[in-house]
Amino acid sequence: MTKKLLRRNFLKTSAGLAVMGTLPRQSRAALVNGKLRTAHVGVGGMGSADLDQIASHPQVEVAAVCDVDAGRLQGGAGRHPNAKKFRDYREMISKLGDTIDAVVVSTPDHTHAPASLMALNAGKPVYCQKPLTHEVSEAREMRTLSEAKGLPTQMGIQVHSAPAYRRAVKMIQDGAIGKVSHVYAWSAKNWGYDGGAFNRVDPVPTSLDWNLWIGTASMRPYHGSVYHPGNWRKLIDFGTGTLGDMGVHIFDTPYDALALTAPNWAETTCRPPTGVGHPERNIVQYEFPGTDFTTDTLIWTWYDGADAPPKDLDLPAGLNLPGQGSLFMGEEGTLLLPHVGEARLFPEERFKDYQRPEVPNNNHYHQWVNACLGEGKTSADFSYAGPLTEALLLGVVANRFPGQRLEWDAENLKVTNVPEANSLITHKYREDF
Repeated sequence: MTKKLLRRNFLKTSAGLAVMGTLPRQSRAALVNGKLRTAHVGVGGMGSADLDQIASHPQVEVAAVCDVDAGRLQGGAGRHPNAKKFRDYREMISKLGDTIDAVVVSTPDHTHAPASLMALNAGKPVYCQKPLTHEVSEAREMRTLSEAKGLPTQMGIQVHSAPAYRRAVKMIQDGAIGKVSHVYAWSAKNWGYDGGAFNRVDPVPTSLDWNLWIGTASMRPYHGSVYHPGNWRKLIDFGTGTLGDMGVHIFDTPYDALALTAPNWAETTCRPPTGVGHPERNIVQYEFPGTDFTTDTLIWTWYDGADAPPKDLDLPAGLNLPGQGSLFMGEEGTLLLPHVGEARLFPEERFKDYQRPEVPNNNHYHQWVNACLGEGKTSADFSYAGPLTEALLLGVVANRFPGQRLEWDAENLKVTNVPEANSLITHKYREDF
């Protein structure tokens, strides 16, 4: 298939929102031999784990694997010798058509939306790794399209289904600590880069299709230790920094437990923007409208890198903060949720007889497969993951405007008081891809 034809098919299938009203609804895959035939975009790193976990379901047949790195592609295909191999996801989805039932997207962040939107428009349920998208507007587009198509979807926040996290949600919603006024969340990881532009040009490895790796982002020379396979998370054109990478996990339970919607505003404390990387240390504050589980409004403060965990809080006696986690400040107590671990309630004397609720243990991957088979629903579908990602990524945008409060009009996806921020809410894809 020529690049021109691939480009035409990509534009036709990934920008179809204008005709959403005519799109067919599909809630169950048409099985062949009782198997859900999956196609996997990205099979190295987290993609390798996703491939193994999805394939562990007894009713899954891995029909196709796709990766821009020939070595990683061979590794995935070696475990599934009957799977067809592709380098370009556009070709895979276009060529295989009805011979695949569902698509798993496990690529760098900037390719999540282009690959997922194409799959959704082709009528395929999608499992997409976190964060759902690279841009705020893409999260809205993926949610809207998936709802219009009626397809089973799931974001790859596996801990969402872990018993410790499900139990914390129930504890908050059962009123264990009363209405919550403030959430503190943090990760001591550093997925940032405070240096300047990369001037070195290295030869592209023969195993890597650099054009396909860059995808819809702006083309640039290859640099051996920067982009592939690991450090892209630090760079604004490809990843979403610590806030996007770990924040999506740690934001998830408070966002779910408190039934939050869109923030009123976000404001960041970090170094000035460089145009290259995300900050290596970062404090982001949000205000959310109140819900049944919060006070009139909720303040949410995020810390990462060297600023995490927060060091200036008036903590209950005996409470030491882990390297990653969240803290719910309620009117009747405090809940600490480590990442990943069981919640602790303070003051401990008050809660010494508290009976923790029982919750089911769900396999996050199999939950999606079962939904594709018409059995049950997913718990982190794009209707949930889209708004969560929008809120999260508003903080990533605020990193480019430190010290300025970005007032947010969620309905119109617009920053109302800092007009220049709106150019970062969406992204123009590369014309020649």
